[in-house]
Amino acid sequence: MAIFTGSGVAIVTPHKNGYMDFEKMGELVEWHIAEGTDCIVVCGTTGEASTLDDDEHIETIKFVVDKVAKRVPVIGGAGSNDTRHGVRLAKRAEEAGVDGILNVTPYYNKATPKGLIRHYLEYADNLNVPIILYSVASRTGLNITPAIAKELKKHPNIVGIKEASGNISQIVEMARLVDEDFALYCGNDDHVLPVLSLGGSGVISTIANIAPKDTHDLVQKYFDGDIAGSRELQLKQKPLIDALFSEVNPIPVKAALYLMGKIGLEYRLPMCEPEEATMERLKKEMQAYGIL
Repeated sequence: MAIFTGSGVAIVTPHKNGYMDFEKMGELVEWHIAEGTDCIVVCGTTGEASTLDDDEHIETIKFVVDKVAKRVPVIGGAGSNDTRHGVRLAKRAEEAGVDGILNVTPYYNKATPKGLIRHYLEYADNLNVPIILYSVASRTGLNITPAIAKELKKHPNIVGIKEASGNISQIVEMARLVDEDFALYCGNDDHVLPVLSLGGSGVISTIANIAPKDTHDLVQKYFDGDIAGSRELQLKQKPLIDALFSEVNPIPVKAALYLMGKIGLEYRLPMCEPEEATMERLKKEMQAYGIL
């Protein structure tokens, strides 16, 4: 059973003077719920999780869980290249009240297929909340193949995958695994409509950080049978999506939120402020889109 259907925002983590800016995070959460976002995914890649220490990580998740107060599902990121550490972090996220865990593949040290399966089964055997796999080899260097996903979906706690390989052939093959017990979520904002057409349950989105209503509507229109309306929104978003990924995520999307006056322009090193050309491109596309 899918943890959610629709648009899940991979929410940014606002910072102020080197610390979490919980005031701005709370404002973002309320805005997303008001705009129709169907799920909030906190402390993922877009949330700069790799530069949060464990206590900050869990504090951020707990803040969002409490702020949301069960109005929509909250999914906490808890990936690691150290299985023991990742399981401990995921258990703490479970104790903080998340509705599920988003679990990116191990990075840098990678794994063999056998090791990757064992890595995920360690999570699944030690948690009572459902797990969404996350495959984004462009960031981690490690891909979840359809064969690996087919093996992992046998575990009742592994309920879906965020597919961000960018490989449409792999996505089509992954879609053959979709059933009521295993959900396929789009992980690339420019592939939402194609993934929905293959049986996808929705998207875990970066652009939803700045265009939450349209991203929700893109998915909902498809589910309502308004394919033309869904396609119109997908194509409308494409130039803005390209701008949001003109530098490594989440540099541009945090800059876009800064331009909207929603957060400060602050990152955790090695992330840093975007190039001037990126800022100009963002302004141009956001103005064309109607955000600015």
